[in-house]
Amino acid sequence: MRHEDSSGNTGDLGPGDVQWMTAARGIIHSEMPQQTEGRMRGFQLWLNLPSAEKMKPAAYQDIPSEKIPVIDMAPGAKAKVIAGSIAAGGKQAVGPIGGQGGLSTDPRYIDFHLEAGAVIDAPVPAGYNAFVYVYDGDALVGQSKQPVPHRAAGLLSDGEGVRIEAGTQGARLLLLAGKPIGEPIVQYGPFVMNTRAEIEQAVADYQAGTLAQG
Repeated sequence: MRHEDSSGNTGDLGPGDVQWMTAARGIIHSEMPQQTEGRMRGFQLWLNLPSAEKMKPAAYQDIPSEKIPVIDMAPGAKAKVIAGSIAAGGKQAVGPIGGQGGLSTDPRYIDFHLEAGAVIDAPVPAGYNAFVYVYDGDALVGQSKQPVPHRAAGLLSDGEGVRIEAGTQGARLLLLAGKPIGEPIVQYGPFVMNTRAEIEQAVADYQAGTLAQG
């Protein structure tokens, strides 16, 4: 996947690589598939920013797969830590995004690979919004073993962790969590702001060609 944006950033994402971009006050970008054969799978996730940070400068970074730590969670279970941190077996893996703090929403982005029947207890800070998305296989989530099938998402209730058990075919799933912002959200197309007036201004800036300037 080739990326280009209005700030002059370019990058080529290979298997397992991650792109982390902060749109903030405005950036225009494109991603174009580059594979020569077969199928490509990827995930695009949007994280909101508090109103006080929405107009900060845009930012971008490519993170190669070899820079993303992987930790053994339990027999037959591994966690790839993209954002935040996770500990298991006396070891800790800190992701390249926000692992040492500094992001106000404290995002957690973990990619779990579980063999058939593997069970993990994944930490989730109390009070955070969180969900799981199963992109391969199926899983049983929580103490009640709520089934989450292939290509389904499950919104988690509040707590300090979640138990995940892989189904008979194993499971690969994402666990996403973040600190709630508690502000109004107004969305239109690719624009996310706090008020309708701010959305109208963003659209006007885009139409005038000034959105990603300054």
